This record gives sequence, C-alpha cells and structure tokens, in this order.
Amino acid sequence: MADEDDISLEDEIGEARVATVEAAEKTRFDKLVAEAFPDVSRSRLKALIEAGAVAVDGVVVTDASKKLSGSFALTVVVPPAEDAEPKGEDIPLDVVYEDDDLIVIDKPAGLVVHPAAGNWTGTLVNALIAHCGDSLSGIGGVRRPGIVHRLDKDTTGLMVVAKTDRAHAGLAAQFADHGRTGPLERGYLALVWGSPEPFRGTIEAPLGRSSSDRIKMVIVRGTGGKEAITHYEVAERFPAESGRGAVASLVECHLETGRTHQIRVHLTSAGHPLVGDAVYGAHFFTKANRLPEATAVAVRAFSRQALHAFLIAFEHPVTGELLRFTSELPADMADLVAAFREL
Repeated sequence: MADEDDISLEDEIGEARVATVEAAEKTRFDKLVAEAFPDVSRSRLKALIEAGAVAVDGVVVTDASKKLSGSFALTVVVPPAEDAEPKGEDIPLDVVYEDDDLIVIDKPAGLVVHPAAGNWTGTLVNALIAHCGDSLSGIGGVRRPGIVHRLDKDTTGLMVVAKTDRAHAGLAAQFADHGRTGPLERGYLALVWGSPEPFRGTIEAPLGRSSSDRIKMVIVRGTGGKEAITHYEVAERFPAESGRGAVASLVECHLETGRTHQIRVHLTSAGHPLVGDAVYGAHFFTKANRLPEATAVAVRAFSRQALHAFLIAFEHPVTGELLRFTSELPADMADLVAAFREL
C-alpha cells in the first residue's frame, strides 16, 4: 500500500477501535470496514475513511473503493458525537418502552415530530434529545435521535425512534421493507364518515403531492405517484337514526406502505374522510348539523383528524426480539367515539 499516506492516528481525538480482518478475496475497503464495525452506519464509516480516520496495520487508507485481501488489523478512530441541532427541550413524553438502542413513545396530538419551517422548537426531536441525553450514541456523527417514521402533528399514537447508529440502520431497513418480509406491523384506528363497502378490503392507489396545494397529497394516476397500499376493516358502525346506513364508522387500518397522509387520502378517495379532517374532509363538516345535539357538539369540538396509531410491532434491530406494543384511544377521540355510540 505504498500509494497511501503513512500517517499515525495517535494524534486523532476520539475513540480508537481495533478489529482483526480476514479477507480471503479482494474486497472493497468500505465493505470490510462496515462488516468489522456493524454498529456504525455505512455512511458515517465512509465519511471517516475519507477523513483519514481509518487505518490498515497503522497506515491510513482514504480510498473507500480500494480492494484489499489478507489478514490485517483495522483501526477506526470515531470522534465524539457532536451536540445536536436543534437543542433539547424539557417536554413531557409518554414513554412506552426504552432500552440502550431505541425508545417507543405514545405521541399526543399537537406534537410535531421533526423541526421544520414554522416549527423549529417544541418538537418530538427536541423532547427526545433532552430525555435521552448522553444515551444517544451519535447517529451520523451527531448526538440526535434516529427518526425512521413519522406521524402527522395531530395524529396520536405509537412511534419507535432509534438511539444508536446500529438501531437506526436496522429499523430503517424494516420500515423500507414495509413488513413485507419481516414482522413490522403498523395499525391505526380511524373514525370516518359513513361506512366503507365492503367492510373489509384494500385500497391501492399511488400518491403524490398536489400541484395546486403543496400541503395536500393526491392520488396520482399514471406516472409520478408513489405506491401506496392500505388494508382496512370496519371495526364498528354507528347507524343513522333512520336505521338506513351508518353515520360514521370506526375503521382499523394496516399500512403496507407508509406515505404522507396515506390513510387520510385513501379513505377520502373511497368517500369516507376522517371526522375532523380539515384538509381532506372539510366538505363533510356540515354533516354535524344533521346529528343529535349531543353528538353534534362533540364533533364540532373535535379539532383534528380522528386518527390514532394503536399498534406497532417490529424486530429489535440489535437483539432480534419481536416487540409489539398497543395503545388505547386518547381521551378526546374516545369521547368522540362514545358520542357516536349514543346514536
């Protein structure tokens, strides 16, 4: 390896980690490093290679595509994780489960998941940075939580978040697979107007962002839409006073894909928008006028989409254990469902 710089790592600041590598055939350097240190993400290891923080038998190698074979000592100097941006904030969290690698929380309505324009503070990420503190190992070199899926601001329920690079990579792979070959499962309860027919089925319609309103997602026919599949089953129907049909229904949904606003758009496309959904179901708001007064008052007072992530199941990305969590309806949605049951 005479073409590499003979630079000592002794002056580098950080944790020096050493592994013995046996490569029977010539293999890309970045692949050998990733296999030796599986708890560090490939993207971060590649950055460390290019920064001169990885050495073979004491000689720094900066070419990630270089092919090596034989037996050698591999040294990686992992610098301390940088403090996260944004900063941590002391925001109460309903923690369902937590270990060294991940945390499962029950998100309340009104909590934005990630900082963005208009919501730079007061988010779930701010809360997790403060709650987890030094237990965050530095995902991508920054001490921050690893978000692998999201819930809308006003959707309640269960979320899993990674605390380490290894957990982040493992969870991200499961969510990218959508549970098609693994145990990942996501279940939601939605209170919708009317009653879907048939009572059990699948809505398969690609989604994309609206060209006229960037906040909204729409079904995209032809090219340009992303695959979106929602399985649903009517769990409970609330009959009209006349006895004809149903005023509303509680629908259990399971996602095969996880697109933005997927359940909201799919059920609206079937003619059954979520109760309280001001983005996709505003044209149904007058339905409250035809309800008994007590139910109508409850509907008008409910100021968000009636959607709750009640189930999440996945394989622990480090231990391999199957984890499954459920969550009861939050008080406001439970009260709304009770008002419809009074019909």
